[in-house]
Amino acid sequence: MGDDSEWMKLPIDQKCEHKLWKARLNGYEEALKLFQKIDDEKSPEWSKYLGLIKKFVTDSNAVAQLKGLEAALAYVENAHVAGKTTGEVASGVVNKVFNQPKARAKELGLDICLMYIEIEKGEAIQEELLKGLDNKNPKIIVACIETLRRALSEFGSKIISLKPIIKVLPKLFESREKAVRDEAKLLAVEIYRWIRDALRPPLQNINSVQLKELEEEWIKVSSAVPRQTRFLRSQQELKAKFEQQQAVGGDADGGGDDEEETVPQVDAYELLEAVEILSKLPKDFYEKIEAKKWQERKEALEAVELLVKNPKLESGDYADLVKVLKKVVGKDTNVMLVALAAKCLAGLATGLRKKFGQYAGHVVPTILEKFKEKKPQVVQALQEAIDAIFLTTTLQNLSEDILAVMDNKNPTIKQQTSLFIARSFRHCTPSTLPKSLLKPFCAALLKHINDSAPEVRDAGFEALGTALKVAGEKAVNPFLADVDKLKLDRIKECAEKVELVYGKKTGGAAEKREGKPVAGKTAALPGPGADKETKDAATKAGPLKKASAVKSGVPPKKGKPATAAGAGGAGAKGKKGPETKEIFESELSMEVCEEKAAAVLPASCIQQLDSGNWKERLACMEEFQKAVELMERSEMPCQALVRMLAKKPGWKETNFQVMQMKLHIVALIAQKGNFSKTSAQVVLDGLVDKVGDVKCGSNAKEAMTAIAEACQLPWTAEQVVAMAFSQKNPKNQSETLNWLSNAIKEFGFSGLNVKAFISNVKTALAATNPAVRTSAITLLGVMYLYVGPPLRMFFEDEKPALLSQIDAEFEKMQGQTAPTPTRGISRHSAGGGDDGEEEEQEEVGNDVVDLLPRTDIGDKITAELVSKIGDKNWKIRKEGLDEVTSILNEAKFIHPNIGELPAALKNRLNDSNKILVQQTLSILQQLATAMGPNIKQHVKNLGIPVITVLGDSKNNVRAAALATVNAWAEQTGMKEWLEGEDLSEELKKENPFLRQELLGWLAEKLPTLRSVPSDLLLCVPHLYSCLEDRNGDVRKKAQDALPFFMMHLGFEKMAKATGKLKPTSKDQVLAMLEKAKANMPAKPAPPAKSSSRVVGGTAPAKFQPGSAFADDLGSNTMESKPDPKKAKAGGLSSKTKGVQGKKVLSKPNLKEDDDKSGPIFIIVPNGKEQRMKEEKGLKVLKWNFTTPRDEYIEQLKTQMSTCVAKWLQDEMFHADFQHHNKALAVMIEHLESEKDGVISCLDLILKWLTLRFFDTNTSVLMKTLEYLKLLFNMLSQEEYHLTENEASSFIPYLILKVGEPKDVIRKDVRAILNRMCLIYPASKMFPFIMEGTKSKNSKQRAECLEELGCLVESYGMNVCQPTPGKALKEMATHIGDRDNTVRNAALNTIVTVYNVHGDQVFKLIGNLSEKDMSMLEERIKRSAKRPSVAPVRQAEEKPQRTQNISANAGMMRKGPAEDMSSKLNQNRNMGSHSETTHTVPREFQLDLDEIENDNGTVRCEMPALVQHKLDDIFEPVLIPEPKIRAVSPHFDDMHSNTASTINFVISQVASGDINTSIQALTQIDEVLKQEDKAEAMSGHIDQFLIATFMQLRLIYNTHMADEKLDKDEIVRLYSCIIGSMITLFQIESLAREASTGVLKDLMHGLITLMLDSRVEDLEEGEQVIRSVNLLVVKVLEKSDQTNILSALLVLLQDSLLATASSPKFSELVMKCLWRMVRLLPETINSINLDRILLDIHIFMKVFPKEKLKQCKSDFPIRTLKTLLHTLCKLKGPKILDHLTMIDNKNESELEAHLCRVMKHSMDQSGKADKDTEKGASRIEEKASKAKVNDILAEIFKKIGSKENTKEGLAELYEYKKKYSDADIEPFLKNSSQFFQSYVERGLRLIETEREGKGRIAPSTGNTNGEEVGPSVYLERLKILRQRCGLDNAKQEDRPPLTSLLSKPTLPTVASSTDMLHSKLSQLRESREQYQHLDLDCNQTHSSGIGTTLASPSSAAANIDDLKKRLERIKSSRK
Repeated sequence: MGDDSEWMKLPIDQKCEHKLWKARLNGYEEALKLFQKIDDEKSPEWSKYLGLIKKFVTDSNAVAQLKGLEAALAYVENAHVAGKTTGEVASGVVNKVFNQPKARAKELGLDICLMYIEIEKGEAIQEELLKGLDNKNPKIIVACIETLRRALSEFGSKIISLKPIIKVLPKLFESREKAVRDEAKLLAVEIYRWIRDALRPPLQNINSVQLKELEEEWIKVSSAVPRQTRFLRSQQELKAKFEQQQAVGGDADGGGDDEEETVPQVDAYELLEAVEILSKLPKDFYEKIEAKKWQERKEALEAVELLVKNPKLESGDYADLVKVLKKVVGKDTNVMLVALAAKCLAGLATGLRKKFGQYAGHVVPTILEKFKEKKPQVVQALQEAIDAIFLTTTLQNLSEDILAVMDNKNPTIKQQTSLFIARSFRHCTPSTLPKSLLKPFCAALLKHINDSAPEVRDAGFEALGTALKVAGEKAVNPFLADVDKLKLDRIKECAEKVELVYGKKTGGAAEKREGKPVAGKTAALPGPGADKETKDAATKAGPLKKASAVKSGVPPKKGKPATAAGAGGAGAKGKKGPETKEIFESELSMEVCEEKAAAVLPASCIQQLDSGNWKERLACMEEFQKAVELMERSEMPCQALVRMLAKKPGWKETNFQVMQMKLHIVALIAQKGNFSKTSAQVVLDGLVDKVGDVKCGSNAKEAMTAIAEACQLPWTAEQVVAMAFSQKNPKNQSETLNWLSNAIKEFGFSGLNVKAFISNVKTALAATNPAVRTSAITLLGVMYLYVGPPLRMFFEDEKPALLSQIDAEFEKMQGQTAPTPTRGISRHSAGGGDDGEEEEQEEVGNDVVDLLPRTDIGDKITAELVSKIGDKNWKIRKEGLDEVTSILNEAKFIHPNIGELPAALKNRLNDSNKILVQQTLSILQQLATAMGPNIKQHVKNLGIPVITVLGDSKNNVRAAALATVNAWAEQTGMKEWLEGEDLSEELKKENPFLRQELLGWLAEKLPTLRSVPSDLLLCVPHLYSCLEDRNGDVRKKAQDALPFFMMHLGFEKMAKATGKLKPTSKDQVLAMLEKAKANMPAKPAPPAKSSSRVVGGTAPAKFQPGSAFADDLGSNTMESKPDPKKAKAGGLSSKTKGVQGKKVLSKPNLKEDDDKSGPIFIIVPNGKEQRMKEEKGLKVLKWNFTTPRDEYIEQLKTQMSTCVAKWLQDEMFHADFQHHNKALAVMIEHLESEKDGVISCLDLILKWLTLRFFDTNTSVLMKTLEYLKLLFNMLSQEEYHLTENEASSFIPYLILKVGEPKDVIRKDVRAILNRMCLIYPASKMFPFIMEGTKSKNSKQRAECLEELGCLVESYGMNVCQPTPGKALKEMATHIGDRDNTVRNAALNTIVTVYNVHGDQVFKLIGNLSEKDMSMLEERIKRSAKRPSVAPVRQAEEKPQRTQNISANAGMMRKGPAEDMSSKLNQNRNMGSHSETTHTVPREFQLDLDEIENDNGTVRCEMPALVQHKLDDIFEPVLIPEPKIRAVSPHFDDMHSNTASTINFVISQVASGDINTSIQALTQIDEVLKQEDKAEAMSGHIDQFLIATFMQLRLIYNTHMADEKLDKDEIVRLYSCIIGSMITLFQIESLAREASTGVLKDLMHGLITLMLDSRVEDLEEGEQVIRSVNLLVVKVLEKSDQTNILSALLVLLQDSLLATASSPKFSELVMKCLWRMVRLLPETINSINLDRILLDIHIFMKVFPKEKLKQCKSDFPIRTLKTLLHTLCKLKGPKILDHLTMIDNKNESELEAHLCRVMKHSMDQSGKADKDTEKGASRIEEKASKAKVNDILAEIFKKIGSKENTKEGLAELYEYKKKYSDADIEPFLKNSSQFFQSYVERGLRLIETEREGKGRIAPSTGNTNGEEVGPSVYLERLKILRQRCGLDNAKQEDRPPLTSLLSKPTLPTVASSTDMLHSKLSQLRESREQYQHLDLDCNQTHSSGIGTTLASPSSAAANIDDLKKRLERIKSSRK
């Protein structure tokens, strides 16, 4: 025993690990006690045992193990850390406990597992148990199954996931061990209890005997819903609830509430594994399924059937499989195969579920059509298939297809469709079966229940019954209004039988709930629920009761009636109380009032209130007024003050001065204090009494208005009017009414009680005093503005004389609109009051109608009367109708209850006696007026039959019917008429009268609607059949209605609806749709508010000219206006156009002769644009072929059908060439008279002419060329420009003809090419002709080369595309051609180029073979022409910009590439600031081509224009509200010419409207992100960056300060700007294009932004600043290193000079410089050091060392030194060779400093020259000793090279300025005349630039918002004039070049803003924005000119070309 005592002493945890089992047993026992004792679940004790618990469970001694298990159970239950032990303990339990023979051990193990589940470790336990199922020991398997079963039974299927268990079940059933199989069976039963039938599919493959046994067990399972009985720790509330229910004794049913929660619906599908079947299809499946033998097809289908039996299929691309199955279902003749294919489809749908949804739409129509099969097995298979498919999609998606079949003639199809609908409805819930779906289905089904076939009727009843059951009676009943009682009962009977898929459970629960007001239910509810409701009620009632109490408790001062009205008013308006934040105040006694007043008024004032002396009273009032004026709102005791005023003498005051002041004070108190209705009632009576007073009346009215503002007009008005009419004083009455008229105008009409007013107005109208009557009539006039015509209904029974006065007043008001309320808004609609107001006002009219006193005539519509109306004798029928008329006449306004009358009248509408029909129609018209809007409910049963009458053959009957329909529609609105299928049914009837009347009516009504029901779509198929009706009028009306249908339904839906038409019809209808699309009006906007904001009215006024068009042409105004020259007042309205066009089309049955009258080309608005869009979107074939194929000809024919007269088209496409000649003759004849038509169809005409080029007949060819010459002449007169599309589909084919063997033809073609340059830029012609040089036809090659020469000669090198180099190389290749003529042509062309361009040609041509080169040189010598300026071709190449861009010229000709096409124009005109300068742009365009081709004849034109508009500058600029049009969504859509598009989008970036700017930035970002498109931005980088930093500046100065702006908007804008710039600066090639000036401004903007404290305060401000940081780094790294370095140096210089600049700013600039210094080692070789050193030189000149040392920080001087030191270190002594650009090195210490640094570094390296100083001086002298010639040669070399020309000119300028005596003549002498004038011109430009810059320096810093005077603009104008070579005022001769150069000016970096001012947009910018720009326009860079021109004739035209062109202009003018 000694041993025992040893271990007895050990602590518990050690005992548990002891090797003696007894010790362990003892340890476990103590541990158990300990575990039960520890209260704190987080006690540290628990952690000691963490590692031991597994050992407790797996103890090798059975006795100890039992104890261990108990202890472990206690541990798991109580320890918070127990979860950590789950895995190991569970695995121990499974492997070491479940195999124990003792049942107790097993039980404990099972409990431990369940306890782990309870502490939320269910997943781990389940995993271990499932692993246990793989154990070889059956005991363990059985125990694991049992544990799983127990867990499921207690915790339920929500916590125990069933999928993995079900997966292993089949395997367990296969076990050899019976015990395992039995246990598995129990588990299966348990699972079944939870998921019911979902368990069947996974177990379908087990042994049939077992399955049978299972089925038997399953039947026994109770149908009660299983419930969770054990809960997780996190489910303690559920547990409590459960226990409570158990305690109350409610069994499981008691918890109806939680059922949904307790049982998650398990879907069998989820429990299955997906199978991949596509790969398992037989290899030859697709061949077999098409085989001719049905047996083979059957085999193929059987293979599929086998595969799709898998209940769950892997998703994949089943499209092909579905397609073939669909084909079998639809087309196969063997019904057995149809059934088989249907089964396969059903299998697919079941296996794929939602993934099959995408194919559903293709298959369903086929299946529905196939229901015509009678064989039951086929029908059944189809039913199964369509039901399975339905489950994969939604009813909404299938509705169109289903409804389309509902009208099928085959009864079986109808029956089966209805049954399918019924089955589908069962799967729906009220939410998935909304009204919008129910409506069309019910309408279709109602036809079915009236069908002749009983089976169709039955199916219809079943479907409607199901709908009723699913959606409820409320939803369905409106659609069943016309169903008779028998049928309705039948539907309801069907509804009761229906069992819903989703409804079973909820239904059940609902019944239980109703059936059991059990203790359990009621006990649970009262507490919180009831409380809440009663509380709510109390709170709601509170204020109301209080309010009314207060108001009605006012002591009546005068006359009882007033108070009564007051109380009534309070009651009526009590509801409004809480909404409008009324001030409630209890009534105060006189004593309290006196106290309160004494506290705020001077004592003397209170004493003198009732003084006998009026002067004292007056003095008292003055003091009173002062006191009130100084009081705070919160301190003012309104009620006390007004009571003091009302105190004796109060309103009986005799002195008018005192009285006036008193009334004024009342107004003041009402305005300044919190004025309540209680206070108002104290004074209103007195006010009304004084309102008629001559002296005090106006003050009384002022006070009443103030009170109305404080207490709302409706209440005040009611009080005032009631008080006025309770008196006898007529003056007061009339003035009160006058006040009310005004007040209504000021406050608006909302909330007024019309009925109360009307009774008072009636009293007033009956007054004897004429003034009162007049005021009443005026008031009625004002009310009429708001209420409209219904107002008159109240006064129908007044005397005729009075009525005529009222009518006259109404007449006056007829055209006016109600004014916008100006008062009362602050209180009741602080937020967006306008909208609310508007809505209310719209509704007022209807409210008034509701107030009319109506009579119930229901009892007068007796059975006798009804039978009379239906009598056989027409006379008696007429009597009956007469009676109805008299009943209606007596009643005037009636209730909607009219008994059996509708049915009786409906029958009379098809009376054989037309007189009775007309009488019935007039009764119905009267009925509409009498019943008002309530007539709605009769639209379906009475309104639609009236529409049927529109089909009557008698004209007068139709007219009466139309009047009736209109009268009804006026009352009901259109929605009722358009809903449902009734209207489409009417249209379906093939009655021409009905169709044309109905379509006419719709065409009139649809445009006025803002939205329509979707059912309108049902009319579309019938509309299409009307378009092809044999009656011309029907067709016409249908065409007229088409755009309005499209306006609501959209083009896509309409086009889709053509799918069901025959192919021939489809094409015709689509063509009409396209046409209609162009005429489609915009939907009417919500009623326009005359909002008070537009007081200035400047903006709207400017748009007037366009509005006449806007009305006619809807949204496409701008694009489809006629030519401005011919635009008559209203242009061609779309209607007249339509008529012209359709004459020809709609009457093909006319005689031949008449047929040919009318235009031959019909203008289809936007037709051409539409065609281009289609070609671009590849919807049609691109016009590109070697020989024309049939499909091209067919396509052209179709396209022409809409816009070419039918007879002409027949001629054009005739097989015989003589007809072509005839057609051409007609076209020539009509050319002049139909210019517009020709232009609108030009693309088609040109395409047709290209077809003629392929004809072999010469006469046709000659005629074609004759027409072309005339055509192009006309086009150039019209200043038309070919679009890219027209050019590319015509020019290549024309060029083919240049190689014709006949001379005469070649000559004509060349003449045509010549003329084409007038309407299509030569630079764009060039590539086409160049392409022609590659032809195999040598004649064509030669002619093309010759033509190229002519182009270069006429238009200069500019035309050579893509670059002169490439073009010349291409031409030069032909020098070696086999054919002599080609060689000659090539040589001649190059000689021509040489004459224009000089020796540069050789450089451009590059290497030529010796032979070719010698031939060329020889030819050049022979031509021996001195290079002279190219002769300017007489015929101008007019650029696209010559058109007037004013808004009125909107119907512009489209320019090439539609460069300035009307679309862009419209955008620009409507753009941000177009309003102020409508016609300015033209004058401000630098139109080089125009100037260039002008031979000096029209000398005065330009100055005249400029002068003409100069006055504008002196006008104060009106700043209009920006009305910004969104930028067109895609670059490509706008035009094919990218450059102009990009220019436009960039101009939008700087827009003042944030959204426009963001849109533009997003588009640019898109372009930059697409690699292939990014290069389009090349050449626009500076422009884009300028726009961007202008926007940054605008945000900084304007947006950030704008309180109204949402700051999120600004953050959005910032992120867009920064985002697109980061994108830009990641593209190195583009980033490098940024110039110095631009980079300087950009860095300035970014650094300013980083320092903007306002940004930091924004919510996402930090994020913005972080992004800016990132951007700055990108800019520094990616820009051109020379430019950025230069920019930073200049920026630093400016910031140090500017006193206003913050030191932080300079510091950041220097940090950037430091970063650049760090980058220098990598970038030094790419830097132009000469420029950088020049910048440093200028910097050091401005800031000598001494000055720098005076700076507050030493940062600048250190920065500079570091920079220089780094440069020296990297370059060594060579650095001194880079000072070439510095004129006078002694002006700064730069050179000395460099020498010092060099010396120092050389000394350091120990390799110092002995004579460093000498070395330095040697270097220094180098430049001065260098031969002048070398320097100049270098400079001229630069000028000659294309890249550095600008730099060279600048250097030459500097050089000349420094050495004014230097002679540059010799250099110029050797060069061409062109070059000389170019240099001279360049130098003059630089001189004006620099001189100008100095001149206007003072105005440059104009950023702080001072006024910009006219002088600045005049100054700019002078410089612009000077630059254009125009004389300025003094008319001095231009000084010679040298003198220009001798004026010294400081070279500065031009700020990039300078480039902007030549831009049109700047002139349009409002002055406010000018103040954010630096206004130094005169420094416009020459590059600026380049960027602003965006010359379409060559998008890439660079500055040199522009300069050369300017040069040429100059020399040609000499």
